[in-house]
Amino acid sequence: MSDDRDPSPYDALLLLSFGGPEGPDDVVPFLENVTRGRGIPTERLKEVGQHYFLFGGVSPINDQNRALLGALRMDFADHGLDLPVYWGNRNWAPYLTDTLREMTRDGHRRIAVLATSAYASYSGCRQYRENLADALATLEAEGLELPRVDKLRHYFNHPGFVGPMTEGVLRALADLPAEVSEGAHLAFTTHSIPTAAADTSGPVEDHGDGGAYVRQHLDVARQIADAVHARTGIEHPWELVYQSRSGAPHIPWLEPDICDHLEELHGSGVPAVVMVPIGFVSDHMEVLYDLDTEATAKAAELGLPVRRSATVGADPRFAGAIRDLVLERAAAERGAPAERCALGALGPSHDLCPIGCCPARAPRPAAAGADSPYA
Repeated sequence: MSDDRDPSPYDALLLLSFGGPEGPDDVVPFLENVTRGRGIPTERLKEVGQHYFLFGGVSPINDQNRALLGALRMDFADHGLDLPVYWGNRNWAPYLTDTLREMTRDGHRRIAVLATSAYASYSGCRQYRENLADALATLEAEGLELPRVDKLRHYFNHPGFVGPMTEGVLRALADLPAEVSEGAHLAFTTHSIPTAAADTSGPVEDHGDGGAYVRQHLDVARQIADAVHARTGIEHPWELVYQSRSGAPHIPWLEPDICDHLEELHGSGVPAVVMVPIGFVSDHMEVLYDLDTEATAKAAELGLPVRRSATVGADPRFAGAIRDLVLERAAAERGAPAERCALGALGPSHDLCPIGCCPARAPRPAAAGADSPYA
């Protein structure tokens, strides 16, 4: 096997995701998993779950992950990469601990982990690392020989992520009526998080106003807007906006909200808007409800033509990007040179999360970082 197809020291890849309900009876138990420890009453969870019940109690995220799993296996086979791929979730079946136990019993001892979250933040990175540590602690208590797990770097600026997002914007612009398409604004959307979490996202040197979370999203938005300009000759105005806020109203979260932004654009005479969900890997519930349902209804109420561009999902270019990430990290672990693909001004992210990166409110053990209790 040539070096460019050599995944060693890794003997498996774990696709690690959030999870979602797959039927009406799953909704409240799923939300109980997501909110565990917060003391939220069941009746309140039923109210929150109405978004899921509108879609038959099914989140699309699990099917999206099955599609990505298939795309990865196909890509690996097509490129001669002999690496089995497993899938585990934080909040629903297949659960992370069960999958990691299966991988351990299958004999895997060095596991690369790809989280379906492209950016730095507590909920998008460190919380996954905490979940990995919890799973490893469970396996240790069961007397199993623990594998080493390494989380792959953030991929927000990898060409295999940015390229499909750009193509999605071009398709959405082409789908608008010709008389409004040229003047359309681009609203790049991502999940709102508390400003305190944003300010401390990324390594300590990146902490500050918005932290790495905001800077990374701005960098991707700028890349996509510039690529659209280069392809069409039209410079579309753009802004980074937020969606899917939750939590206590007195706690500051990142703004503006997408619906407020649509009202502002309409008031200023903007003829059309393309919503670009750069913060999401696939069309899960925050995309289907908050954008396709709620924000689209707001635009219709305003009489504002709006389109939503596609997420990367199981695009073959994204599967290829994940292969790149595995092979570059494998090479680094072997001490071999490797190309680290990254677009924009920020360059490739770190491989190992440093101490102080995306801290939690209350310290908890986290695997796959400089502060990991598991070597």
